[in-house]
Amino acid sequence: MSEKLYYNDSYIKEFTASILTQGEEPDGRWYVTLDQTAFYPTGGGQPSDIGYLNQSVVEDVQLINGEIRHYIQKPLHNDQFVVGTIDWMRRFDHMQQHLGQHILTAAFEELFGYQTTSFHLGEQLCSIDLNTEELSEKEIEDVEQLANSMILSNRLIETKWVQQHELDQYSLRKPPSVTENIRLVIIPNFDYNACGGTHPKSTGEVSSISILSTERQKQKVRVHFVCGQRVLDQLRAKQAITKQLTNLFSTPEDRIITAAERLIEIEKALSNEIEHLKEEVLEFEKNTYIKEYEMIGDCKVIKRVFEGRTMQELQRLSKMVSQAEQHVVSVFLNSDDDRFQLVLARGNAVTINMNDVLKKILSPINGKGGGSNQMAQGGGQKTIDVESYLNMIDEVLESHFHHDEL
Repeated sequence: MSEKLYYNDSYIKEFTASILTQGEEPDGRWYVTLDQTAFYPTGGGQPSDIGYLNQSVVEDVQLINGEIRHYIQKPLHNDQFVVGTIDWMRRFDHMQQHLGQHILTAAFEELFGYQTTSFHLGEQLCSIDLNTEELSEKEIEDVEQLANSMILSNRLIETKWVQQHELDQYSLRKPPSVTENIRLVIIPNFDYNACGGTHPKSTGEVSSISILSTERQKQKVRVHFVCGQRVLDQLRAKQAITKQLTNLFSTPEDRIITAAERLIEIEKALSNEIEHLKEEVLEFEKNTYIKEYEMIGDCKVIKRVFEGRTMQELQRLSKMVSQAEQHVVSVFLNSDDDRFQLVLARGNAVTINMNDVLKKILSPINGKGGGSNQMAQGGGQKTIDVESYLNMIDEVLESHFHHDEL
């Protein structure tokens, strides 16, 4: 068995192997193990290879209890030998990203002493976490420049298998995670790293590195980056967006930001004007409603039915009415296609508990809600028509007023 085949040559695209075992896991996934493989299993922040074993698609590869399991879409029947085919475009992309990470990590450490604590190779972006809480634009520029100069130097990558007692000969960035059969990936005179991932033959094959963004992650900084073909993909995507914006704003590229800032200022001004007009409308509604009420006992009751009003608007309007009229109870109901939403409020001179009233009128519509004794809000299903629901609310209010009188 040669489980190191994928370590020895990252450029193997096709290989022949014998099937050792084939099985089905409890979740229904089929897998096979082989006497040798070129498929890289998930590990070290790098996703697995995918491809084919004969005509069966290999969807995932995992190292489990010392064996490499190839998860396939369908079982292999009557096959003793298989031809494995690697998805080469994906493999080479991962090789570029992984060696690019080595270069970027070494550049951060050499220039500023920032160590990498984790690495993630995603489908579109890669990231490393650095043991620093701050990272300036100047530091990013310096690291990116050093990393790309290392790519341009086109240094050949060396790989070595060593034992633990030989590690003192190399300036490793961190101790290896294994104690025997340690594989070193070396960029001469720049980076010495224990790694089992796939990498190209030279730094030049990484093509380029671009740092896209950074973000704080607890006491660390996460750096998002891409390498190789992904740099061109990012450039094309951003260029397409830029082109759309130049057409949308009818302005040259170098004036897009100015045009966007002006649009944002206009939008803010319009939003402020809309809010001012909404407040004027609510003020007009308040003044109208406090003149139109029905009496229940000694209390004025205002009931209104709306369509398409937000809960925030109903709450604001209820508050304005309650502040303007102390002897009033307001019932503002929004009726949409299949739901009721309502807000109940009272003035300070009224003593009944709005939250108690709400609980009783929400029950028939399977509703939920809550609030205080002065204002409560909620909603539920439109199980009855609006007129019947308003009549029911009247009955509940009358019972509460009668109870208070007693």
